[in-house]
Amino acid sequence: MLAFPLKFPLFYFFIFSCFGYNSVFCDDNSNIPAIARYFSTKGRYEDVNSYLMEDILAANRSILQLPSAQCHEIHLTAIIRHGTRYPTVKNIKEMHQLYELVQRNASGEESWLREIQTQWRMWYTDDMDGRLVQKGVDDLRHLAVRLSKLFPSLISEQNLRGGLIKFITSSKHRCVNSTLAFKSGLTELWNIQDQEFDHAVNDSLMRFFDRCAKFLQDVDSNPLAVVEVDKFKSGPEMSGVLDKIADRLRVPHSDITYDLAQAAFYLCAYEFAIKTVNSPWCQLFDEHDAEAMEYVHDLKEYWKRGHGYDINSKSSCILFHDVFSRLDRSWMFGETVTVQVGHADTLLPLLTLLGFFKDTDALTSTNYATQTQRSFRTSRMLPYAANLLLVLYDCGAGDLRLQPLLNEHSVTFPGLTGQQDSMPLYRDVKERYKDLLQGCDFETECKLFGPSAEG
Repeated sequence: MLAFPLKFPLFYFFIFSCFGYNSVFCDDNSNIPAIARYFSTKGRYEDVNSYLMEDILAANRSILQLPSAQCHEIHLTAIIRHGTRYPTVKNIKEMHQLYELVQRNASGEESWLREIQTQWRMWYTDDMDGRLVQKGVDDLRHLAVRLSKLFPSLISEQNLRGGLIKFITSSKHRCVNSTLAFKSGLTELWNIQDQEFDHAVNDSLMRFFDRCAKFLQDVDSNPLAVVEVDKFKSGPEMSGVLDKIADRLRVPHSDITYDLAQAAFYLCAYEFAIKTVNSPWCQLFDEHDAEAMEYVHDLKEYWKRGHGYDINSKSSCILFHDVFSRLDRSWMFGETVTVQVGHADTLLPLLTLLGFFKDTDALTSTNYATQTQRSFRTSRMLPYAANLLLVLYDCGAGDLRLQPLLNEHSVTFPGLTGQQDSMPLYRDVKERYKDLLQGCDFETECKLFGPSAEG
């Protein structure tokens, strides 16, 4: 067993042989809940990339469709969400409330209910509070290896030893430990034992949302900003879900609130994400219920981090400019790779600013039935270890091209379809985002000018 010691006293992680580099990812499709595709930001990365269930280190080379043989990659920026984590204290307390209710009041002979009441034990404790789990360590280790296979000239032992791979992280423990795990993936791959590699903690870049006063006032702490979420929670679709949960547990309908329904949904999602277990708690939901639960979460992300309000995306201006300044410097000064580890709340505003996943109609509490084919779906966009890769290629004679990849899938910059869609000219990308590049000043956008502007 390989020990993975972190430089922090709180936790130590251990790498089990199941996740070794020469093994296939240990999974069994029978252990996959039928509702796993609806887990939103609590979903596994492998459920967005199902081929990884067969081989967790498989590199999807089909995404590398170069326009000519002359093209070669010269820079990679990777913005990565931390790996799988434990629930937060708030979620854990709600899980305990639900567990106690089921133990005390639920009745019935269903096998899953008997399992919850006689075999399943509440194992979540407050001290877990959002910390990275072993699976989260593996998420980043494995991602590092896959990216080294996709871009071997950039993510190489020589570049790592030479200081050409830079690491930046949020100060949160789950992000720092994810950064350490990514580095560990590379050092284990190349058996590097004689050198350590630094990382920079930069919350101005990776937790910009905490520093944007206008966002904090107008959206984050403004109940009116999420009124659509609250309306849907109290609407007919969610009322139907709560009633079905009460019926399945044989408890009074008044006992099941939205928070307790969410706790059950999270128990199912976390058990699967952390342990790859099809938890008995999953039996409280059918697919229609799970779709409604996912929509609540998507509504919240849409209005608090996505296209709901302009400041949501503009809060990421500082990260946007940092990304493009690195791309500009790379071909002039030889900067090779930047790995930046943050949160779902880091990645989503930037994706929104770039125009990704913008549907024709806004997500609201009243158009759930017509949004089944929406592109704004966090289950697909933001699993644990979600990542946006921007790869700059030199194709000769000043032909620079930029390829965006999301979760190791090709995506197209909005507004740049029809011309080498997956790998447009870099100058065309800069023209597409000219207004943002010439503006989008973080200090200006985030400045407060008076009372809540969005409410």
